[in-house]
Amino acid sequence: MPAPYATHRAQIKAILQSWGMPDDNAEITADILSWADLHGVDSHGMSMIPGYDGLRRSGRAKMDARPKIVRESPVSALVDAGGGLGHVPSHFAMSVAIEKAKKTGMAIAAVNNSAHFGATGYYTLMAAKAGLIGMAGTSASGIQVAPTGGKQARLGTDPWSFAAPSADGVPFLLDMATTTVAAGRIRNKANEGLPTPDGWVLDSEGQPSNDPLVAKEKGGFLTSLGGSPENSAYKGYGLSAMVNILGSCLSGATLITDPMHTKKPQGMDIGHFFMAIDPGLFRDNDDFEKDVAQFCGDLRATTPIDPAKPVMVAGDPQWAYAKARMENGIPVGPGLLQQVRQIAQASAAAWLLD
Repeated sequence: MPAPYATHRAQIKAILQSWGMPDDNAEITADILSWADLHGVDSHGMSMIPGYDGLRRSGRAKMDARPKIVRESPVSALVDAGGGLGHVPSHFAMSVAIEKAKKTGMAIAAVNNSAHFGATGYYTLMAAKAGLIGMAGTSASGIQVAPTGGKQARLGTDPWSFAAPSADGVPFLLDMATTTVAAGRIRNKANEGLPTPDGWVLDSEGQPSNDPLVAKEKGGFLTSLGGSPENSAYKGYGLSAMVNILGSCLSGATLITDPMHTKKPQGMDIGHFFMAIDPGLFRDNDDFEKDVAQFCGDLRATTPIDPAKPVMVAGDPQWAYAKARMENGIPVGPGLLQQVRQIAQASAAAWLLD
């Protein structure tokens, strides 16, 4: 049975606390993970718990890490995540960027010495809720994507997000992997024993496959956005490179192409990028938000190919998921539920999902 949002969130927090994460950090991390599940981004919510448990048990991510600013100017901040999960330092970094942007008009924060940070859209939405334009991206811990035309994995899913406030209270929210799909969606297929759709993965010879385990366990790869050279996969490849330049080259995090990437003593040392822009630099904020609302409304008013499927803009599917799941609960697949139950039992966390 689907669990109420509050129960789902409380379950995640209970597990994090049982791992030794301080209450304030567990509160933020649970909020970000449960936000993903509430909004239909199932690849970045509770399904991340088994992976995080592996990082914890192997000593690669500290559960009690605290972020700190190590370099700063009126328009920038470099944050050291302390070798922990990326949610708390990323929330901190975007909060700093928002605070600075409100004073100076725009600001950038970069994070290094971090691990996976959840759904990128959570952080850009923080900016949009503050009346600012938000941008964010992150390098990845997993090397699982070959450059277009290559037969060797050199990149990750390297997600990117952009958000803008709107006068109608419905922010524009683009949150996308630079691969055809996020790795978590493939992981979810594997959890439930389901095949992947065409175009998601390639085998070790670069041939199409429908096996969700091929990219993780059998030497295969995820595809760059586009899926194939014929479908312009070079665009996803180029966006991935851009994200790595902003996330790693700017922050000083270990490059994903560096052999040391998987040998860091603490965590993955992946890098994150956050930017906040005040539209008031250019015009009245209310006028900007009215135009965003008008523009998005015009796009939604486009005559659809299928009358039963109206045209949407980025963010609309997430808002629809959130409304439905807040009313009906958040579903968890039986395969994932069993994994999370075992993890909770092993760490003596309260089990709340029955």
